[in-house]
Amino acid sequence: MQIPLLKIYKTEEVFGNEEEIIGIGMGASMTYHEFGTENKRVVLLIHPAVVMWDYFEYVIPLLEKDFHLIIPALPGYDPDQKEDFTGIEEIAAAIEGWLKEKEIPEVECVYGCSMGGAVVAKLLANNVIRFEHAVMDGGITPYQLPWLITRFIALRDFIMISMGKLGGIKLLEKAFSTDELSEEDIRYEAKILKMISYKTIWRTFDSANNYAMPTHVVTDCPYIEYWVADAEEKDRKWDIAYIKKAFPNTHFVRFKDVGHGGLAPFHPDKLAKGIRKLCNK
Repeated sequence: MQIPLLKIYKTEEVFGNEEEIIGIGMGASMTYHEFGTENKRVVLLIHPAVVMWDYFEYVIPLLEKDFHLIIPALPGYDPDQKEDFTGIEEIAAAIEGWLKEKEIPEVECVYGCSMGGAVVAKLLANNVIRFEHAVMDGGITPYQLPWLITRFIALRDFIMISMGKLGGIKLLEKAFSTDELSEEDIRYEAKILKMISYKTIWRTFDSANNYAMPTHVVTDCPYIEYWVADAEEKDRKWDIAYIKKAFPNTHFVRFKDVGHGGLAPFHPDKLAKGIRKLCNK
């Protein structure tokens, strides 16, 4: 599974009209950050691995005037809650439980990038919440490989990220297709890697690559898109094949001059425009 290495965020800043709510669902407690709560149409944004919820910092002001934005801080990546990452299934169930508790039976659009895209796939397969539109941006799908091979892959990814945690952040730049990083970006990643536990690293890659999905997916979502950046197209070959089989009505959108996970931090206008365009269908 690839991770996005991203530009620096200012978590100390107070965003516009943010409402921060602690929610407890099935197997995972999470902080939910909300913006534009006066709007009726709900957009759920799910961040990738090895970043925090502020991954969407530059997207929020572009959408909060027209949409009620809900951004969960995933366990293991929340500086306000010292918990380890749980799993894709647990996170999806927790989000469903929180939305039902808040009496939000329908979501206009759910967007998830990379690992967040895996959560979107699981939410769609569970079919508990009605999603009118869905976007998996470079979304990770479960490996269709023998169990033993998946162990080796998980171990490889764990070692790579753990080396970054121990101070080898430069190795991550070489290992994954990313947009160009500044020194500030690298310091941000170093901060994240210092914060997360080794258990979170292992569970993140093990779960995102091996979460359970039904053999035949049934979803009520009428509009599903899979976004892929041109820099990652080869890496997403298996994921695209899986999505075509599991969600045959998916529309595929290709973005030029973008790396894996690069829309929100480097091209937030393109991400916002894509969501608006989809929601008009």
